[in-house]
Amino acid sequence: MAKATIKTASVLAFERKLANSDAMLYAGNWEQQGEWQPIKIQEKAVRGTISNRLKNAIASDPAKLDAEIQKANLQRVDVAALPFDCDTLKVSFTLRVLGNLAVPSVCNDQEYQAELANVINGYIAEQGFGELAARYAENLANGRFLWRNRVGAEAVKVCVKGKTQQWEFNSEDHSLRVFSPPQGALAALAQEIEQGLAGESFAFLSVEAFVRLGNGQEVFPSQELVLDSNSKKSKVLYQVADGAALHSQKVGNALRTIDTWYPDAAELGLGPIAVEPYGSVTSRGKAYRQPKQKMDFYTLLDNWVTKGDKPAVEQQHYVMAILIRGGVFGEKGE
Repeated sequence: MAKATIKTASVLAFERKLANSDAMLYAGNWEQQGEWQPIKIQEKAVRGTISNRLKNAIASDPAKLDAEIQKANLQRVDVAALPFDCDTLKVSFTLRVLGNLAVPSVCNDQEYQAELANVINGYIAEQGFGELAARYAENLANGRFLWRNRVGAEAVKVCVKGKTQQWEFNSEDHSLRVFSPPQGALAALAQEIEQGLAGESFAFLSVEAFVRLGNGQEVFPSQELVLDSNSKKSKVLYQVADGAALHSQKVGNALRTIDTWYPDAAELGLGPIAVEPYGSVTSRGKAYRQPKQKMDFYTLLDNWVTKGDKPAVEQQHYVMAILIRGGVFGEKGE
């Protein structure tokens, strides 16, 4: 039981324990895997939709609607695609799995830090990282990190190379909506991730995914935020060393899409969401762990550390997954 005098630290931060790189995009051929070329980003001038402008026009002045319809709304956008002599996309990134979860990177309250360490070490002793590691492993095997590049593919293969072993997965054998008990190669990969999280061994993984899309098909790197209103392009795609790429944040978001423990998850039937303090899903414009439900990260952690109120096992997994995610969690950092 935590002491009644324990209060939440005003400054608390954890470094992320799943440290992945950006993911590079390459083009090649499924039957002749060996030579891969970076995918170049090109610029196009296109005629875009004007739905937002139409909405504003209807609200302010119906006469303006007619004028807007007549405008071409030409835009410059970035695009990326496989060359016409290539049918396969290769996505490559690396992943470090770090241990020592019980020690935050920053904490300005020694009493709170000591009690937090007791909570984390108690979880490790009772539950271990097996459940979380299995879910992270399956998100590698199912190719979730490919995002739109996975949709409609003829075939998807993921190869993961560890310190002494390597594994190959047919991503179609692994669901994006349901996590299954790990077996075979998936169990071995999960064990390597588990050992890395526990600090038992150094874990460094090289991940390569091969997606057979078809010759000349469009691929989808990360899209940059256009913060400059004077930018000549309305869509800017991310690139590294003149090659198309996915942001490390986008890849990391996919790996931590393991939360099936949020309220009414079974009834909603939406599948897993990324672990976030309030269960926020930007694409849906909704948070699935509202503070009023008392199932958000801050409420669960505070009750666990300062009051000794241990949550259900599923919510313990969720809290630890947030700490593995990393971030600033103190009262001044919320």
